[in-house]
Amino acid sequence: MNAVPGSQADRLLSASLVVAPVLYLVATVLYALRGWESDSAGGVFHVLGAVAYTLVLIRVATWTSGAFGAALLVVGAIGIAGNVAYGFDAIHVALGDVSLVDRGGAAVLIKPLGLGFPLMLLMCAIALRGVAPRWTVILIGLAALAFPIANIGNIPALGVAVSIAAVVGFGALAVRREPAPPADADPTVGGRTTAGIAS
Repeated sequence: MNAVPGSQADRLLSASLVVAPVLYLVATVLYALRGWESDSAGGVFHVLGAVAYTLVLIRVATWTSGAFGAALLVVGAIGIAGNVAYGFDAIHVALGDVSLVDRGGAAVLIKPLGLGFPLMLLMCAIALRGVAPRWTVILIGLAALAFPIANIGNIPALGVAVSIAAVVGFGALAVRREPAPPADADPTVGGRTTAGIAS
């Protein structure tokens, strides 16, 4: 999957690497200060950040290919749906409603969908191996592994640390030159050679 370098879509996808993690960081800080996953303002930023991560997913997918790239899109779509649901759930709780996590029946769907988000982050880290600096891959991978611990365990400090790691890891990719394509990718994209682009 490729985006035409320098196009408006390409710039939008690159900007999402900063915007999405920052929105999510704001949500996490608000949760930590005003009530973990029960603050309406945090819920709003949570939903916006989760939606913005759709573009992060697409951005990373443009740097990978094959079956893994397809799997990343599927898992990412599931994870983002779950993450948005948790954001709205936080708004509901802030308004005095019972959390979906504490309900049965159809409400249990939120749990497996929610686990798709940290799995998406982990798959992003795997996809970036070989096309991004190792430290960014490690940082995003650690954020993915710590995400469910922070959220399921309701650990605000760890949640903030996870969000900061995502801001730094993904943000570093936004300010770098375009990553080199995967080893199995076509060396020409949009009529120009990309094989020589440094990672």
